[in-house]
Amino acid sequence: MKARHRVVIAEDHTILRDGLRALLSAASDLEVVGEAEDGGQAIRRVEELGPDLILTDLSMPKMNGVEAIREIKKRAPETKVLALTVHKAEEFILEVLQAGADGYILKDASSEELMMAIKSVLGGKRYLSPSVSQMVIEGYLEGRKSFTSRSPWDTLTKREREILKLIAEGHKNKEIAAYLYISVKTVEKHRANLMKKLDLHSAAALTTYAMERGLITS
Repeated sequence: MKARHRVVIAEDHTILRDGLRALLSAASDLEVVGEAEDGGQAIRRVEELGPDLILTDLSMPKMNGVEAIREIKKRAPETKVLALTVHKAEEFILEVLQAGADGYILKDASSEELMMAIKSVLGGKRYLSPSVSQMVIEGYLEGRKSFTSRSPWDTLTKREREILKLIAEGHKNKEIAAYLYISVKTVEKHRANLMKKLDLHSAAALTTYAMERGLITS
């Protein structure tokens, strides 16, 4: 009997995670060996279980999917990564691919397309949802600035991105300091830098920006 491909599912919504597990478990050549609710858990599951593939959402608590993908590829380059998301922004798509994702599929895809994407990625090919693929191709052909210019997001440090996500999730400076094991004064400094770099001047504006970047869901 042919060995089944081992899969980890990273998705913070339980009902979606359960649905994905049921769909993948029904396939004779796939075995769901683990689940994760946030980016940090996703990294740990990959290290613990050594799956062939991780199917991951991009908008998750604590650590977003892009950072998780980058870290997974650094620690387990042999594990294939298929991003499953609602985000269609060109800039976001390229960032995910640059982080090391092997595929990018939208959540409005059919179950048949998802299975085809999984098969392609496990077979060593890249997969992009058709609408996303067309968008990327058009972007390169037209030479859009969004593919070449440095955006405000690119100027943020890893720590600033972490703090942006936590602010957007509604955490206060003291809570963020405790979570990241840094001082409140350091959080305040990072927060000020965030607002300056992004030219945003309230928690609400930062939250909206974080949602647009896929760091959190609405």
